[in-house]
Amino acid sequence: MHATPDGEAELSLVIRLPWEDVARLGQEAGRLASQMQRPVTLDEAVSNRLRTRPAAAAHAKPAEQTSAAPVSALPRLTGTA
Repeated sequence: MHATPDGEAELSLVIRLPWEDVARLGQEAGRLASQMQRPVTLDEAVSNRLRTRPAAAAHAKPAEQTSAAPVSALPRLTGTA
């Protein structure tokens, strides 16, 4: 993690995503590029999606997992924001 000149922090991370999620990110990047009138990277699309989605309630108890099912690292990108 390191600080950026604009006062934010940047964290590098590697995650594995199913191709369907990558396709949704591509759709989000296309939507964002159309809105911003410039090319947009998948990184920008992810950052935008994470900034614009409401955070989960911090006080909520996590659901108990009874199996070792994989959990998606990113929220599903459905429709428009």
